Amino acid sequence: MLFAAKTAALALAMTALPALAIAPPALAAPQAAQAAPAPVTVARYSFNSGAGATGRVAENSGRGTALTVRATSGGRVTFPGTTADRDASFPAACSAKARICPRALLEGSDDPDLDPGTRQFRWGASVRLTRAQVTGSSNVVQKGVVSTASQWKMQIGARNGRAHCVVVGQGSTKIYLVRSTVGVADAKWHTIMCQRSGAVLAVYVDGQQRGRLAVPANLSIANNLPLRIGGPNFNAKSDMYHGLLDDVYARLG
Repeated sequence: MLFAAKTAALALAMTALPALAIAPPALAAPQAAQAAPAPVTVARYSFNSGAGATGRVAENSGRGTALTVRATSGGRVTFPGTTADRDASFPAACSAKARICPRALLEGSDDPDLDPGTRQFRWGASVRLTRAQVTGSSNVVQKGVVSTASQWKMQIGARNGRAHCVVVGQGSTKIYLVRSTVGVADAKWHTIMCQRSGAVLAVYVDGQQRGRLAVPANLSIANNLPLRIGGPNFNAKSDMYHGLLDDVYARLG
């Protein structure tokens, strides 16, 4: 009974005490969200001015550098079409028995804007070629080669005429290659885009994602080699492109 009385008295005393106003903890002022940098086109080539009076192909984004036509054994890059809409046409494939093989490519500079490191990066082009023009892995655009510091590349595969996107990271020769699920070597124009975003490498054909591949998030791409369009080099066996190209670009972010 004594314990019960003490408990009742304590409850009565607690209800008799005036309520204390307890201020809620101060809320931290919301921080402004950091907006991701907008993508920037760092190189674009429409080919509408052809090779120009200087023999150089103009760059159209205002960030990149002009291209130089490089050729061997009489190879040429021509620019068919109208003044308002030209394409770049590369030499035809040579027969296996040809003693002289005309070849040509377009070469830019070692532009640091084309060394994305680990940042999001996109590179693309419009292509038109037939199955017969794909005599090997046809290199559309690239910076770097497998055996050097690193690489990003777009090519058309020899087996099924599919679009390939390729990256190789610094300090490694491991090739990460994603193939599109559809072919593009059908004598029709197709837009191809490669996108490296974090841990994903993806290929898009005509605006639709047609393949993706996991890559290391810390894979870094940066080298001191020039941009090349239409082929990697003039070695005896080289992955030259033999069709039409238009609207080649690179976009950072």
